[in-house]
Amino acid sequence: MRTQVVIVGGGPSGLLLGQLLHKAGIEAIVLERKSRAYVLGRIRAGVLERGLVGLMGEAGVDARMKAEGFVHDGTLIGYDNDMFRVDFTQHTDATVMVYGQTEVTRDLYDARDKTGGDTRFEVDNVVIHDADTDAPFVTYDQDGTHHRIDCDFVAGCDGFHGVSRQTIPASVRREYEKVYPFGWLGVLSETPPVNDELIYANSDRGFALCSMRNTNLSRYYIQCDAGDDAGNWSDDAFWDELRRRIPPSAAEALATGPALEKSIAPLRSFVTEPMRWGRLFLCGDAAHIVPPTGAKGLNTAASDVHYLNQGLRQFYADNDTHGIDIYSEKALARVWKTERFSWWFSNLMHHYPGQSEFDKKMQLAELALLRDSPEAQAAMALNYVGLPY
Repeated sequence: MRTQVVIVGGGPSGLLLGQLLHKAGIEAIVLERKSRAYVLGRIRAGVLERGLVGLMGEAGVDARMKAEGFVHDGTLIGYDNDMFRVDFTQHTDATVMVYGQTEVTRDLYDARDKTGGDTRFEVDNVVIHDADTDAPFVTYDQDGTHHRIDCDFVAGCDGFHGVSRQTIPASVRREYEKVYPFGWLGVLSETPPVNDELIYANSDRGFALCSMRNTNLSRYYIQCDAGDDAGNWSDDAFWDELRRRIPPSAAEALATGPALEKSIAPLRSFVTEPMRWGRLFLCGDAAHIVPPTGAKGLNTAASDVHYLNQGLRQFYADNDTHGIDIYSEKALARVWKTERFSWWFSNLMHHYPGQSEFDKKMQLAELALLRDSPEAQAAMALNYVGLPY
């Protein structure tokens, strides 16, 4: 069969691109390796930048987000048993939305169902062919049958371990990576959040983050050894360690309960260049990974989707290739700025193995600068709410 765009990957970035293209009258087929239930069962970040909030509106899928999401106009930074607040609206006149990635994905699936969009789950052996020509096609297996889809373009939204990036020859790709020597132990609990805004904490015992999904579902993280195992942590041990790392006022207010989910996430930074090869375009984790400190993973994928959507719409409306020709350059310019912010915030808030007393003093000095300097807070707020597209 034939379609205009094949989207490899049925996560939020692929679904968002598919919905935006549908709004423009561009046909797309989405191929997903896992089942729909599996995709919806993944626990991911929940802070949406202003740009992604705007794209949800453009895609016509923001009604439930507006009704159930939480608008945050600031965040709290804890260190040395004290806390200060960075006010987003004061410095940027913008906010972020706390709304789980799972909910974003569910809204996009529901919208795709209503429009009759073609989404194919549990596909195997996906191969992208002739991406460097004007006649690419994608093959895959499903239910024992081999399929082929001819198309104009392929959008690789299939994550770090997907086939899209590997389709670009190694001789063409240049990859940059930093692996951090620690992970995050995360717990999801059916408890009210300790605060109505996120708390990022730097303590002598390591980093901690107090986040949320809704008024009775909280998400907490503590820095742990990279080789640790979530099974080594009882619920009580986790709560005790979290209390030691957050400011006393927050520790006293913390409500605890059984962990609904407990896992360890590694931290790394990764970028591949270019993000386009012929008629194949990489989006999201297929092209870049950020540590979760600044909540930029899904948001950076959304900016890729924005640029690619613009380029494809320009191509189909006016037969103009300028947008797709500059896609990689424009996307990477923003990706690297996002990588910088995530790297900076990670370095500021975590304790590194072998960290010297001088290094600790430098962290404390930068935290004090952030606390006392409106200019430093403005720079952080601008990056946190999301750089403009």
